[in-house]
Amino acid sequence: MVDAKPSRGVQRREALLQAATDVFLEQGYAATSIDAIIERAGGSKRNIYSEFGNKENLFTAIVAANAAKAVAALAIEEIDARDLRSTLTVFGHRLMDIYMSPSLLGVYRVIISESQRFPALVKKFYNQGPGRASARLAEVLEQARARGDIETADCVKAADHFVSMIRGNLHLQVLVGLRSPPRAKEVAEMVESVVELFLRGVTAR
Repeated sequence: MVDAKPSRGVQRREALLQAATDVFLEQGYAATSIDAIIERAGGSKRNIYSEFGNKENLFTAIVAANAAKAVAALAIEEIDARDLRSTLTVFGHRLMDIYMSPSLLGVYRVIISESQRFPALVKKFYNQGPGRASARLAEVLEQARARGDIETADCVKAADHFVSMIRGNLHLQVLVGLRSPPRAKEVAEMVESVVELFLRGVTAR
């Protein structure tokens, strides 16, 4: 069966988000104007305000779109088809792909540089990005604990630990330009190591 193509409206939204991402990364959040985004993406202010409301919501939508790609690995139908190790491995790869993508690395840099001036934006970034991924993983771990697959007193904290291990110093090194993003083999080794360490810490004995 051939997958249906995205509707024109969905394609238009994706193009707008990509154009806005490019402008935000080039100019920074504070310096970016809706006019600059329109110049890059086409359309009108009315379209952007109708779709997103304001610049802050547009930036948040960019973060949410990236987070959704990672959280998709924890959709119910995806989890039901895998054991916990496989689920964590797939989720770890999705997280690594997102964290190391040029767009999200750029978003992180914007957030760090603008954090003092726009604390509300930083909070939205966390809730729609890292916080969202950890919260969904915590739900998966709660289900695993209910089945007796793992033992942990706090699934929320355990989920935070997993996400933190996946990101680790590697993400920081790439973020600040100390090294280039890892290749597929290094990513696979990193994810496998994190999953093994994590499960050894919480698996029921």
